[in-house]
Amino acid sequence: MSESSAEAVADVVAAAAVASAAGAAAGSWRKATGIAGAAIGVLAAGAAAGVAIERMTVGRGMRRKARLALDSAGPYGTLRGTPGKAYADDGTELYYEVDEAEPDPGPNVSPRRRRLFGRKAPAPVTIVFCHGYCLSQDSWHFQRAALRGVVRTVHWDQRSHGRSGRGVAQTRDRAPVTIDQLGRDLKAVLDAAAPDGPVVLVGHSMGGMTVMALAALYPELIRDRVVATALVGTSSGRLGEVNFGLPLAGVNAVRRILPGVLKALGQQAELVEKGRRATADLFAGVIKRYSFAGRDVDPAVERFAERMIESTPIDVVAEFYPAFTDHDKTEALGCFQDMPVLVLAGVRDLVTPSEHSEVIADLLPDAELVLVPDAGHLVMLEHPEVVTDRLADLLTRAGAVPAGATVSGYGTTSSTSSARGR
Repeated sequence: MSESSAEAVADVVAAAAVASAAGAAAGSWRKATGIAGAAIGVLAAGAAAGVAIERMTVGRGMRRKARLALDSAGPYGTLRGTPGKAYADDGTELYYEVDEAEPDPGPNVSPRRRRLFGRKAPAPVTIVFCHGYCLSQDSWHFQRAALRGVVRTVHWDQRSHGRSGRGVAQTRDRAPVTIDQLGRDLKAVLDAAAPDGPVVLVGHSMGGMTVMALAALYPELIRDRVVATALVGTSSGRLGEVNFGLPLAGVNAVRRILPGVLKALGQQAELVEKGRRATADLFAGVIKRYSFAGRDVDPAVERFAERMIESTPIDVVAEFYPAFTDHDKTEALGCFQDMPVLVLAGVRDLVTPSEHSEVIADLLPDAELVLVPDAGHLVMLEHPEVVTDRLADLLTRAGAVPAGATVSGYGTTSSTSSARGR
């Protein structure tokens, strides 16, 4: 769940302070300070307290100027394709973009296409990218750039995320978000953007869970049209056991108070959003902790991730969070048995730990398991060349591109990842 648990913990602490002040003014001091105290307790339990102290010692004006400079200079998230709209079964508008494959260039193959797939043109397959919680389709920026014009790709925003509309069932009927609903949303996008032909499904975190839900609900679609699947930094269930890298006391506090606190904050969205903006510099460090593992991540990439997470409204954060506890799509994995599958995760992922990917690979004996050292939850941004390399290899194994294709121009995984061929 690409909540980059930063989003969960950071928003709790940020907004709790605001709720405390507002609650005092309204005469509900005890309730408000209870929420704030519990949230601060989570922080004290170990969630990036050191980062918070470091950021408080740097001038706020300097941090603001740095963010503005990175926002203006960073090219990430700027790729756009042909826009389209699909409509979910409850009427929610789902935004997607299509990058079409360029016509067969004949002997004049571009260096980029040659690096990816050799001199032959790829087969007419559509790759559908599904993003995670609190992110958007732009989280696949590097993979989109590498595949752009080479094969047909579809990038879409989950309901209430990115450019898609707010979930109608949630705003009109107060219905809870479920992973099954996301699976039905993906089906609507496929019907609109890729109604026929072979499909490769790629899902990160919540996006991977969405792919599993699609399989559980529409196994015949998986059997008839899906030729390969990539599950990146995701889980088939038991997310309630994740400790987010916290000590036992902190984990217990998070499990006990977080759902209720998020719900309360979601009901005061306008007030909370002001608090988030006021404390954005503080929580940038928390977001980094739960998104990346290495120390040499491009600051512009870090800021890019921050912007995606910050742009997710607190009421959306609150709506989606309970769905992950209920998520269990272990049985649905059987639908992927007879196709090439890539299971990839960062070894230092604190949100959906790599052990969850290992469980998926154990249930899919023929899957390729790739564990990337020194990588966190947003592995496709932290080590883009590894993910692009493996995706190209997956397409080759699916017969979508000629054997012997290479992505050497985008880096090699020989020294940065370990793969278990199955």
